[in-house]
Amino acid sequence: MHFFALSTQLTRRSEAALVAMEMETETEHHAMFVDPDFPADDSSVFCDYTTPLSKLLGDVTWLRPQDICKQPQLFPDDPVKAHPKQGILGDCWLLCACSMLLKNQHLLNKVFPPEQPLWGDCAYHGEFRFRFWRNGDWIEVRVDDRLPCISDTLCFSRCQSPRAFWVALLEKAYAKLHGSYERLWAGQVCEAVVDLSGTIAVRWSLKGAESSQQSNDTQIQHTANGTSLSQLSLELKERCAISCCVHSASMGVPELGQFHAMSVVEWTNVTTTTGEQVELIRIRNPWGRRSWAGVWRKSGSGWASLEASCAQALLRRTAEGEFWMDVTEFQQEFDEVTVGYPISVAGHLQSIYTGSFLTHSHQIGGRWVKGHSAGGCRNNSTFISNPKFWLKVCERGEVLLSLLQYGRPEPPAEGGTQQHPHLQAIAIHVWKVEKKHFNLVRTLNKPSLVSHTHAYDREVVVDTHLNPGFYLLVPSTFLQGAEGRFLLRVHSSCSTSLSVMKSAPPPLQHCSEGEWETVSSHGSWSVGFTAGGSRNFATHGHNPRIPLTVTYDPGGNNVRVTLHQNRPENALHAIGFHIYKVPAGGSGSLLTPGSMCPVVSCVPHAHSQEVSVFCHLHPGEYVVIPSTYQPDLSAHFTLTLLRRIHRKAMQSEELLGHAVQEVSCISVMR
Repeated sequence: MHFFALSTQLTRRSEAALVAMEMETETEHHAMFVDPDFPADDSSVFCDYTTPLSKLLGDVTWLRPQDICKQPQLFPDDPVKAHPKQGILGDCWLLCACSMLLKNQHLLNKVFPPEQPLWGDCAYHGEFRFRFWRNGDWIEVRVDDRLPCISDTLCFSRCQSPRAFWVALLEKAYAKLHGSYERLWAGQVCEAVVDLSGTIAVRWSLKGAESSQQSNDTQIQHTANGTSLSQLSLELKERCAISCCVHSASMGVPELGQFHAMSVVEWTNVTTTTGEQVELIRIRNPWGRRSWAGVWRKSGSGWASLEASCAQALLRRTAEGEFWMDVTEFQQEFDEVTVGYPISVAGHLQSIYTGSFLTHSHQIGGRWVKGHSAGGCRNNSTFISNPKFWLKVCERGEVLLSLLQYGRPEPPAEGGTQQHPHLQAIAIHVWKVEKKHFNLVRTLNKPSLVSHTHAYDREVVVDTHLNPGFYLLVPSTFLQGAEGRFLLRVHSSCSTSLSVMKSAPPPLQHCSEGEWETVSSHGSWSVGFTAGGSRNFATHGHNPRIPLTVTYDPGGNNVRVTLHQNRPENALHAIGFHIYKVPAGGSGSLLTPGSMCPVVSCVPHAHSQEVSVFCHLHPGEYVVIPSTYQPDLSAHFTLTLLRRIHRKAMQSEELLGHAVQEVSCISVMR
């Protein structure tokens, strides 16, 4: 199998520097970076003690690589030794995605930026930076290089080479992103593939209605659009990130265990001495040992059916933890495969069905809000209230639609199956419409042109071909009233545009009584000045500040805050805001957000034109700080404050009909 050359800046340091490196003195240790947000203690390992990791309580120590071995490296010189090896953490799903990075130098540099100081460098201070794709943006995660160990040995994932630490460091950064190592126990390979690349990944079942023992079909199960995994070209299989999973104990190979994922390394066609064509698959087990006892094991009978030179060549390519299967055995032993769309250096996805590059892409965020836009599935009369989007297709071409909901499921209990208590069952429906003669009700009562049924997945995907014209896209949850945020992505081989269907503003809840006052503020995020980013960044306090005075509290919600970004719908930033209470006698302009907790937040940041919160605030002085998620993103915005004020004596019948007053704009505090 071909591997891209690993970055020389990361993999090779001068031998003189490595040999000269000595154990750090106590003074040097004090100068090392210590991550205050992911400390070297049990709070970073455990979450709720519901997995087998709870047995490690009190036994974990934290060591830096130079305390674990002599002359540590980020990557070994031998690319084969760079592959991950699973420890006692059940995160095989993440390690399968890590193997993908070794096939694509561009993605590896994206996730692990090069030119970082390493052991032996004078600039080294024990800090590493990683980047992960989350909900439409690449976000940076910084960690120190203190790693969890038992008896001076890494207890979680590592490289095949004991001196290489890129896997252990990436795993730590990913654990920090999720909150703890225990949160990585059990997951979906497709989620990790997306998080490490920004691509789109799909899952294909290898099992039909009947069990493999009852079926004589030896071909891999067809996908929804009629393409089978075995029909993909060898070039596409080489470029794709492919893994295979088992969901239950195998009758033939108990060592495969339950709920385990492995990486597909190579597909090749061979001809036996009798002229029979056989498709062989090389698989890597993250456990680092060969766990297959079939006819194509190292000493199996299958090799005798090939020319000796062919058999020897294939066996020589088999590294530690790898084994061969034929396609029949593959379908019998595994339950599903995960396939990640290849992604080019330019960031274009390549279709796994046609091989075409999808050079046009758009993404828009949205949300389902109870009582407004959480209409549920088509069984509900409220389906029409779900968010709606226009897709304009300029010429016939392949179109890849993806609906991704924010969040990640909790890990399962020991011995249980993967559950999704924090994920909704989501779906997307598509209708072809004549925009100039469009009737929404009649359209939604017709069968959709294409759709993905509701599924408890983080992301559902539809790959299809569309003719020129306008299309209505409706993402939905299965349950009416189920709230959540989502990201809608479109990748296509043809020119397209994606926009939000305009609708009337949501009715104000509980605003029918009393007198309400509206205040609109106009401001901007300016790079280098007021574009401070979210609370995850030290520059958060640089964002604009809008004062809010609450004078009346009759009980219940009395304030609505709405943030609108003035940007094109195809270039939206992830936006949100926090509301801080100003201490008595204090000033909003002197407030230090980094040392205070907001009383109300509109997060996570969403790729939406507008985000809003309806809340209850006690009388007092407040400051609203709107922000983009990432710092140094410029945009103009409008912040609208709707607050309830004390009912005044009505002087005339003309005033009786007024429930909302318009007030002139106020200045934005820096």
